[in-house]
Amino acid sequence: MQRILIIEDEKDIAELERDYLEINGYQSDIAATGEEGLKLAAANAYSLILLDLMLPGINGFDLCEKLRAALYVPILMVTARKEDIDKIRGFGRGADDYIVKPFNPNELVARVKAHISRYDRLTKQDKKPNEIHIKNLTVDHDSRRVFLDKEEKIFTAKAYDLLYFLASNPNIVFSKEHLFEQIWGYDAIGDNTTVTVHIRKIREKIEENPSLPQFIETIWGVGYRFRK
Repeated sequence: MQRILIIEDEKDIAELERDYLEINGYQSDIAATGEEGLKLAAANAYSLILLDLMLPGINGFDLCEKLRAALYVPILMVTARKEDIDKIRGFGRGADDYIVKPFNPNELVARVKAHISRYDRLTKQDKKPNEIHIKNLTVDHDSRRVFLDKEEKIFTAKAYDLLYFLASNPNIVFSKEHLFEQIWGYDAIGDNTTVTVHIRKIREKIEENPSLPQFIETIWGVGYRFRK
């Protein structure tokens, strides 16, 4: 049975999430604080993490960054904050998706299923190379690790998936729409800004000068291409 970590300080919401997830075949653990969530995440193997932004003590953004540094599982932020800047900030800290309270529990379950399914497909696919070497960049897909000049670069789950997809399809131009559908899924909530934010984060990690990228090229009016 796949296991989900719910980090949520509002007991009623946490129990509602747990109940709907368990009805749909997922085992769930609840943490009421960020510190407790970090301990559970370190001690157990989870398929996905549901993370509330407004937590006592460590806030959800900082907690997301700490979780992402150690884990490659999907992180779905659950919050009452609707501002776009918060969504962009959440994606920048490592979140894979964002759902606003109040939410339909069935939509939450659908998103959880979609993210876990997509993550499983991307991590288990065997038609792409297991290791990619382009210039001074190495992408090791078996371990989902990235090295630049033998120095490891840490990526969020979605940023890694996007980098691997582009690097394993070099010299092909992909539109933002195609990349969003490929990595996030056609039913994911979001827009092409999500792709732009993740491309920028990737460039900051692998490009000597992100303003003059040598790996991920912007094809104006069309999309992006990974230059081999």
